[in-house]
Amino acid sequence: MAHVLKLDVAGMPERWISPEAAASLYATGSIAWTLGEPWTTLRGGYNRLLARRTLMPLHPIIAVKGKWNNPRAHVAVPPLTRRSLIRRDRSLCAYCGLLFDESDLTTDHIMPVSRGGGHAWTNVLAACRRCNHGKSDRTPEEWGHLPLFVAYAPNRYEGLILANRRVLADQLQFLLAGVPRSSRLVQ
Repeated sequence: MAHVLKLDVAGMPERWISPEAAASLYATGSIAWTLGEPWTTLRGGYNRLLARRTLMPLHPIIAVKGKWNNPRAHVAVPPLTRRSLIRRDRSLCAYCGLLFDESDLTTDHIMPVSRGGGHAWTNVLAACRRCNHGKSDRTPEEWGHLPLFVAYAPNRYEGLILANRRVLADQLQFLLAGVPRSSRLVQ
């Protein structure tokens, strides 16, 4: 099932939450505003007095009441995970350019960790097992095969797109507005 995109009151995306967590925010009156048409309806119990079932339509994007978060939050770099890295690189091997299943790709450190390279967005690329094994503990220059694209750190908006498999159309439209034109997600 899809998740709900939670924003702060100023419209800054915070994270994905489950429909049940969103329902709790609706029930406690914590929602400041919503975007998009309701995409699902949660059904509760029956109200004896009204003889009706409780229904709660959920919007794909909700802004939660409360103080505005850190104004620099939009520049925060999302956590680096293998799945997000492979999605950033579109399931392509950075060296041979072939498309692979997620399970057939590995994380390659451009500057090997053993030689001082860090585990950061700007130092990792998705690589097939064959290319990663061929590169071994060398830099791309030493190996003689430069990457086909540049490693970059996604912004908060890109990170949320990369972190969710089932992004609804309204959510994607909202998040893409915060993605730089140079991002590989929009090219």
